Amino acid sequence: MLRKLTDLPNIDTAVFNIPIAEDLKTTTPSTHAPRFLLLYGSLREKSYSRLLTFEAARLLQAMGGDVKIFDPRDLPLPDGAPDDHPKVKELRDLAAWAEGMVWCSPERHGAMTGIMKAQIDWIPLSIGAVRPTQGKTLAVMEVSGGSQSFNAVNQMRILGRWMRMITIPNQSSVAKAFLEFDESGRMKPSSYYERVVDVMEELFKFTMLTRDVSSYLVDRYSERKESAEELSKRVNQRSI
Repeated sequence: MLRKLTDLPNIDTAVFNIPIAEDLKTTTPSTHAPRFLLLYGSLREKSYSRLLTFEAARLLQAMGGDVKIFDPRDLPLPDGAPDDHPKVKELRDLAAWAEGMVWCSPERHGAMTGIMKAQIDWIPLSIGAVRPTQGKTLAVMEVSGGSQSFNAVNQMRILGRWMRMITIPNQSSVAKAFLEFDESGRMKPSSYYERVVDVMEELFKFTMLTRDVSSYLVDRYSERKESAEELSKRVNQRSI
């Protein structure tokens, strides 16, 4: 391997790590139930994104998950309130608590709703040394009033990647959502419902697979190099 590194003159060998399978094994695997935070993107009295989120929650709970759903009502607009606003603090605490998330938005004007985006925007990339979303799993879903579309889920995928989350391959898009729920708010049997089951099952599996090694999975050479350089500067300054 040292011979190969001689072909990489730009590499800092002090922080260049070779991935090995042993590093994916933890000596103390988690025993608590996988923890999931679910967000939905509508405040309507009969919100289909909320109803779909409730269905997802029931499935995750049936699989043994610990599930919390954030109510976006009274959440201020991003930058429109201090960070210690009660709803902002609630959301951030839940994001830090969760090991996986589900984002479910209606599609409005060909995009996710502002309510959905506001929730995501309030979750910072970092709080001090803590990154609330990095390495956590994510499933994305959307509901539409018309024909099936994937604009909202595609946008949320981009956001999940930006927030360094492990966004699972499967997703759900429910077309003509007003036809897919009964009068009690429960989702009717359909291929759409079966897809939701598939997505939650996949999310649960990915969360169990990655939650104990997430920090290793998202560890970056560039950040290790930057940290090493900063440490070197501090040490050199003290020695002057």
